[in-house]
Amino acid sequence: MSIAQAHAMLTAPGTKFEMETIDIRGVSTRVWKNAPPTLRFLIEASRGHGAQLFTIYEDERVSYEATYRAVATLAARLVALGVGKGDRVALAMRNLPEWPVAFFAATAIGAIMVPLNAWWTGGELEYGLADSGSKILIVDAERHARLREQYARLPALEQVLVSRAAEPLDGIASRLEDVIGTPHDWGTLPETVLPAVDLVTDDDATIFYTSGTTGAPKGALGTHRNLMTNILSGGYAGARSFLRRGEAPPEPTPRVGLTVIPLFHVTACSASMMGTIATGSTMVFMRKWDTVRAMEIIEREKVNLTGGVPTIAWQLLEHPDRDKYDLSSLEAIAYGGAPSAPELVKRIYTEFGALPGNGWGMTETMATVTSHSSEDYLNRPTSAGPPVAVADLKIVAEDGVTELPVGEIGELWARGPMIVKGYWNKPEETAATFVDGWVRTGDLARLDEEGFCYVVDRAKDMVIRGGENIYSTEVENVLYAHPAVTDCALIGLPHRTLGEEPAAVVHLCPGCEASEAELQAWVRERLAVFKTPVAIRFVPETLPRNANGKILKKDLKALFEDRVGVAA
Repeated sequence: MSIAQAHAMLTAPGTKFEMETIDIRGVSTRVWKNAPPTLRFLIEASRGHGAQLFTIYEDERVSYEATYRAVATLAARLVALGVGKGDRVALAMRNLPEWPVAFFAATAIGAIMVPLNAWWTGGELEYGLADSGSKILIVDAERHARLREQYARLPALEQVLVSRAAEPLDGIASRLEDVIGTPHDWGTLPETVLPAVDLVTDDDATIFYTSGTTGAPKGALGTHRNLMTNILSGGYAGARSFLRRGEAPPEPTPRVGLTVIPLFHVTACSASMMGTIATGSTMVFMRKWDTVRAMEIIEREKVNLTGGVPTIAWQLLEHPDRDKYDLSSLEAIAYGGAPSAPELVKRIYTEFGALPGNGWGMTETMATVTSHSSEDYLNRPTSAGPPVAVADLKIVAEDGVTELPVGEIGELWARGPMIVKGYWNKPEETAATFVDGWVRTGDLARLDEEGFCYVVDRAKDMVIRGGENIYSTEVENVLYAHPAVTDCALIGLPHRTLGEEPAAVVHLCPGCEASEAELQAWVRERLAVFKTPVAIRFVPETLPRNANGKILKKDLKALFEDRVGVAA
């Protein structure tokens, strides 16, 4: 069955994936007619899953009902603390059962949730808190330790709720457990309801920070509709795959997923968690990624789905002890956020008997725009797949106006109900990136005759390491701050499992000295560890530039030819 035939069948009037056209901020937009209206609606409806497990973390096994009780209890506390509609509540913690509780407690009362990158340093976290103007911070003990010296420099921050703190707390910090108890306690919390609030689908809901190619991270302001769109987009993509192979799509059934990508990314939060809740499925969290531990969990919990970034699949495939574990429950391994090799697609299918999955999206699209899985992915392993039915793609020439024909490469533009409103408090950047409902992605791509998208290059200067965005300017600025550095550039080196790794080329001032290890330590002390260059090469002259003064980064990769074997 063709893409067009599957589309027509699935979106016909009266079907689950029926569409309608509405006005969103002055733009006529196709939307899913049957999508849940708000995050509040979704978490209230999740009570219908009752005793079904929602999250598993070590010995903490938390049901949907217990999660809802914790959400409602925390939401009431936030209201008591003065949080109202439009106020920002920040969240900085690793994947824990408390993460979705905090997320829904804030968004269900109309506050704007600000998930911060838990890998960020204290200074980076401070930037996110200050830029968003967050009133409340919900944080785990590790992030609290990084941030507590910064609280005094954040006048908008009124209260910090700390989870799993071993040390005494003081000042504006107090224990989250004093409000909701531990995950073991949530099922015994009093049955309550969420505080009343008027919410509509296009109300503001989230600020996810995105690392662009220039300047400081920007907060992408998302709506309830953006996140709710992903529920039916994911279901539609799965149903389309069944029709394409000539099978009737099954009804959604609960699945167990091993969630290893951080929830502060839209991939995990929007594309994964929203569908998990809608289907009554289970999310299993790990404290940190460990391949053996992951295989133990897959065997014990009968995990059906995992992935996140290609790294995960590679490490499972190539671990020498893989045959010691029963991984037969795996049905799909899906990922995005980093380049993947066609070889990986085949090996997932032939060695695990699982279906590979991929797709394209970005923080500005709240994740899913295209989806690629099953036989389509096996047949087109270099594609990111076709767009979901409510999304449109086009390829635009360098003039920013001319739409290019099928097969030609240009900038990828995307449109649909998943596109965020813009950048928080950045009107100029918003106007430059969001045009009449379209988002200018900065990615170079082409479309084929059936609408399959092929991303051939990303926004220049962006390095994506294992799904984590690293924008070059930030690392280069830190290197420039070293007294011995007068010229530098960050580039991405291909890596089979991580997609890319950051590497730097540096020119030192005359008579100055600095070693590779010294500069790596310099960066590591000032930025998240994943942004640290894995290799640094020193050149005697300033770096090559074009007539406009821009560094010719493509000419620098030859300096790292000795690392080709390392990436294997």
